[in-house]
Amino acid sequence: MFTRVKHLKFAEFLQHRRLNWILTALLVLTVFGVGSAFVVAWYWGLVVLLLAGGAYLLLLLQLKGIIADTEGYINDLTYQIQRGQQEALLEMPIGMVMLDERGIVKWINPAMAKYFLLRLVVGRPLAEVDEDLAALVDKYQDADQPVVVSWQSRRFEFRYQARYHIIYLLDVTNYERVNQRYLEEQLFVGNIYLDNYIELTQGMSDPEVSNLHNYVTAELSKWAQEHNLLLKVIDDDNYLLLGHQRDLKQLEEEKFKILDTIRENTSKLNSPVTLSVGVADGEVDLIKLADTAQSNLDLALGRGGDQVVVKAEDQPARFYGGKTNPMEKRTRVRARMIAQALQELMLAADQVFVVGHAKPDMDSMGACLGIRRISEMNQQNCYVVFADEPLHTDIARLREQMHDYQSIEEHLLSPAQALEKATDQSLLVMVDHSKASISMAPQLEERLKNRTVIIDHHRRGEEFPENPLLVYIEPYASSTCELITEMFEYQPRESKALNKLEATVMLTGIQIDTKSFTHNAGTRTFDAASYLRSAGADGELIQAFMKENRDDFMERNHLISNARFLKDGIAICAGEDDRFYDPVTAAQAADMLLAVAGVQASFVISRRSSETVGISARSSGDFNVQVIMEKLGGGGHLNNAAAQLTQQPVAAVVEQLEAIVQPSVVEEKE
Repeated sequence: MFTRVKHLKFAEFLQHRRLNWILTALLVLTVFGVGSAFVVAWYWGLVVLLLAGGAYLLLLLQLKGIIADTEGYINDLTYQIQRGQQEALLEMPIGMVMLDERGIVKWINPAMAKYFLLRLVVGRPLAEVDEDLAALVDKYQDADQPVVVSWQSRRFEFRYQARYHIIYLLDVTNYERVNQRYLEEQLFVGNIYLDNYIELTQGMSDPEVSNLHNYVTAELSKWAQEHNLLLKVIDDDNYLLLGHQRDLKQLEEEKFKILDTIRENTSKLNSPVTLSVGVADGEVDLIKLADTAQSNLDLALGRGGDQVVVKAEDQPARFYGGKTNPMEKRTRVRARMIAQALQELMLAADQVFVVGHAKPDMDSMGACLGIRRISEMNQQNCYVVFADEPLHTDIARLREQMHDYQSIEEHLLSPAQALEKATDQSLLVMVDHSKASISMAPQLEERLKNRTVIIDHHRRGEEFPENPLLVYIEPYASSTCELITEMFEYQPRESKALNKLEATVMLTGIQIDTKSFTHNAGTRTFDAASYLRSAGADGELIQAFMKENRDDFMERNHLISNARFLKDGIAICAGEDDRFYDPVTAAQAADMLLAVAGVQASFVISRRSSETVGISARSSGDFNVQVIMEKLGGGGHLNNAAAQLTQQPVAAVVEQLEAIVQPSVVEEKE
């Protein structure tokens, strides 16, 4: 029996395929060698046969021993691995739950058992054992990567292998606490600027100035102390703010109510002070934080002040405040400095291009003609970029009038012609807008993006050219034509003044934007109008420009007839989805709805093209329509704003607007 077993093992040993090849090769060589020896002499053949047989037998025994040792090592290693796996399943700190196809618990390891308080869970449905864990399985069963979840008041890295019905839970509570603390303790930098401090204190005595500054500083210091912030006085009207991310979150939840506190309290003293704040977060580099904070402050000031802009680099901005109309802070000194800087840039360029926004209005066209005249006064060649697209009636009438003025007609270029003519030394002046996306020549703006001047009276938005040479944005001004009119006072005396058409178009732009000097018109507005009137502006021609044709009149009234009046003084008017309306007609309809008693804000929604739906928004001043339009991708002023949406039906845009307007009404009341 023992001999038979040995033969069996030896036979198994001979079944190794690679070994058989080796043995076969050796056997062939041995036979060949023995045969050769017998050919030489029979006794040499016998000697070689005996030696070869002994060597062959010894080789088989040695190979068998080697294979036996190898198999023994592999068996031992396999046993150790299996034992290690079993111990790992039982001892590792990762909780495991094995389910069957019906969701019944088949097995849990000891690390998981402690979370069930050693209750008997095997054999019971997971949903019955723990509803929260079952919900996590349903939610993340298709997740490719582990996710961090909350379960039993702790944080876990969770993964579910749907193929094997196994749940893995790794407790990462301590790591998450460290990570959360790191995020909460990240620094933010803020710049606080008193918008109208210099203008406000010009007529005050020294004690009054000191009392006002002390009050504002004390109020800001109290606010900073309550929120664990570091406040440092940089100048009479400038403060530096430092704090942690968790404190910034609290400030945002309170909507930076310090702005309202200081404005209301100083208004009671007849010295209303407003704040503009730029806050930067989400960055480790303090230099970048400081630069971004200053950029955000510039954005807040460009939007009219009295607001906070919170923005991390490459992230959307968050706006707070901005509920009041911007106060006039412009001085004649600033207008003179801008005029001189613009003159120097024009003289240094080989040619000047001026462009307004798409679908131009009278303010945009008047500003273009004004800049062309200023350039000509400085002996510089200037071209007005103008696209002969479908024009509103007033611009179409203006285009006809231009035929009688050869100097203007010769300097009109289409966007394609201007792009072809532009050089690296050319200067581009963007008027009545600061967004390339709404420019009449966006490709020209891209071509001359580092050679751009911006003159505008709209609040600055997030979309803004990166490196403009000169920026003159004054949101309190009635119109861009008003800003440009003030520059004529500082042009060379010997130069040729405005002609009749230029003066008339610029005055028309002011009159339309101020609704015949009844809205947003200050003393400077009337000064500009007086100058244009003395330069030859024709009142009869203004009336001719402003006359409506019969179709526009009927379309506007048709739009108004569809108006719906919501609660809290909101009027919404929507046109048909298969009918196009001119933007000016929609804007006029929004203006007329404000004349209805009780209406605080009006929104007119109409289709502009087969792909675009436009919204014209107006308010009486107590409701911030700019914030509403910015949420829909538009912008504008506190009481005059607009937006455009693409690839959506009119009804869907109405639903979006109503969803935004209703919460905003509540916020305004608060």
